Amino acid sequence: MTTPPPLTTTPAVRGPLIEDYGLIGDLQTAALVCRDGSVDWLCLPRFDAAAVFAELLGTDEHGFWRIGPAVPDGAPAPYADRRRYRGDSLIIESEWDTGTGTVRVLDLMPPRDGHGPQVIRIVEGVTGAVEMTSTLVPRFGYGRRLPWIYDEAGRTVAVSGPDALWLDTSVQGEEKDGAVHHHFTVTAGAWVAFALSWQPSHDPAPEVPDAEAALTQTAAFWEAWAGQLVYDGPHRDPVVRSLITLKALTHAPTGGIVAAPTTSLPEELGGVRNWDYRFVWLRDAAATLSALLRTGCRDEAVAWRRWLLRTLGGDPHNLQIMYRLDGRREMPERELGWLPGYEGSGPVRVGNGAVDQLQLDVPGEVVETLALAHEFGIARCESTERMILALVDYVRRNWREADDGVWEVRGGRRHFTHSKIMCWVAVDRVVRLVEQGVLDADLQALVDLREEIHAEVCARAYDPVRNTFTQSYGSSELDASLLLLPKTGFLPADDPRVIGTVDAVREELAPDGVLVHRYRTQGRHVGMDGLPGGEGAFLLCSFWLVDALALTGRLAEAEALFEELLTLRSDLGLFAEEYDPCARRQVGNFPQAYSMLGLAESATLLHDLFAKAAVPVIAA
Repeated sequence: MTTPPPLTTTPAVRGPLIEDYGLIGDLQTAALVCRDGSVDWLCLPRFDAAAVFAELLGTDEHGFWRIGPAVPDGAPAPYADRRRYRGDSLIIESEWDTGTGTVRVLDLMPPRDGHGPQVIRIVEGVTGAVEMTSTLVPRFGYGRRLPWIYDEAGRTVAVSGPDALWLDTSVQGEEKDGAVHHHFTVTAGAWVAFALSWQPSHDPAPEVPDAEAALTQTAAFWEAWAGQLVYDGPHRDPVVRSLITLKALTHAPTGGIVAAPTTSLPEELGGVRNWDYRFVWLRDAAATLSALLRTGCRDEAVAWRRWLLRTLGGDPHNLQIMYRLDGRREMPERELGWLPGYEGSGPVRVGNGAVDQLQLDVPGEVVETLALAHEFGIARCESTERMILALVDYVRRNWREADDGVWEVRGGRRHFTHSKIMCWVAVDRVVRLVEQGVLDADLQALVDLREEIHAEVCARAYDPVRNTFTQSYGSSELDASLLLLPKTGFLPADDPRVIGTVDAVREELAPDGVLVHRYRTQGRHVGMDGLPGGEGAFLLCSFWLVDALALTGRLAEAEALFEELLTLRSDLGLFAEEYDPCARRQVGNFPQAYSMLGLAESATLLHDLFAKAAVPVIAA
């Protein structure tokens, strides 16, 4: 048995763990709040804008905002003794027990309703009297620009070029060396609010936010949204938290869905696999919509379909794998040399060079999601029908090409098996829609194309000696994307070739039987993906293994694996992109839509299969 190499790179700097952060957001951008009360990442005014707090990828010189119990100069800020999300919301409650009492801090970003982005932080005295500090260090342009800070009518203003922040609070503060400090004491039953607002620097002063009303309205918004969810199976709390997180990654004005709210959190601590995920990948967004649709969320599906129609316009043949939130195509990749990176993991990148890659699985992902939307009763749309037919024509013209694959490798194109299977999926779903009378197309030509793709994949991607499909034509390597075989319907789930592939991937890429690596890397040497170094286990792939085991009849194994994966979540129920099995911690961008939707999809599948007893149990 060959196993992926462990992650051995030692990071240059040690700070908070990735899972020490919690997410708050307003459906247009998001902030990460650490257990020590510090907001260390916030891009304004939207997900893909420059960060005003970038300590996550640097030091305190690159911007942060901490509120917590006062400590002596030079002493580390204490971590909260407890924290949680308030109910089914995106409001974080953090509590500290001190020698003089207990204090609670509420962190939230109210969904925008005629106002710009706001971060509301409410300090509540629980018992006794606690001395508190607030330290605001705004640094625009990803921590590079020191703002002009001044007082205007009792409000603190920080301005740099086109950006302005307005801080409102009832306690007196002072500015020193580009930081705004507040020292105060909160007693039991009392509370102090801080409200930070962003707007263009040339606009008039924004209204002072009503923190109490913002808290009430934000809680009501999220409780109402979560109340529409129809999932009623086991593990409801983790599923609902996953779905709330996915909703938080949607961009309300456009309907786009980002893959993650962060950039450059490393896939290997101290390594170079650091990428910007603050864009809309068609694949990731389609998968997110699938999870939301299956749990009762229709509005998001309609909004994303509109985004897709606007973005692709009348030219689906000129397909990209990702776009900006507003549908723009350009996102040049560059490095921010002044940021050292999370735990010294450089370079820090913004933009994404993979935008120009050819990934032939993408049309299949999109067509499958649009077909699912039809299945769940989303009203038919002539523009959507034309786009589906254009996408399947794109597949017809391009499926024989080598591509860069689902993992966006930078080591040269191959005939990746998963890409070919998803081309088959695109054609298969259109065949079904034509047979149902939803689409008007040449059915026989589509059936012939589907059979041609199927025959080639079975002939060129299957290794009969090992009884497994392989990563690409002529390769002996395996790939975690092959775990999707039973879910796609390419072959029956009980086909010996499917079961053999699932078992081979589990043995080779999941040496502990739980954490699945995407593919083999080559340690310090450059691997097939064109990069040196290793990476963590890809959490979505472990959920794919749950699904594959369940669909091949091994429900008990699938349920046990699912239960074990749940233990890897953060205390707030969040997942990054990957998990480092050696360091026993999360790595990669955070929180990651792919990981969160994997949890929700697997839970839904297990619930359905157990309820319907749809497959016989096969002994391991």
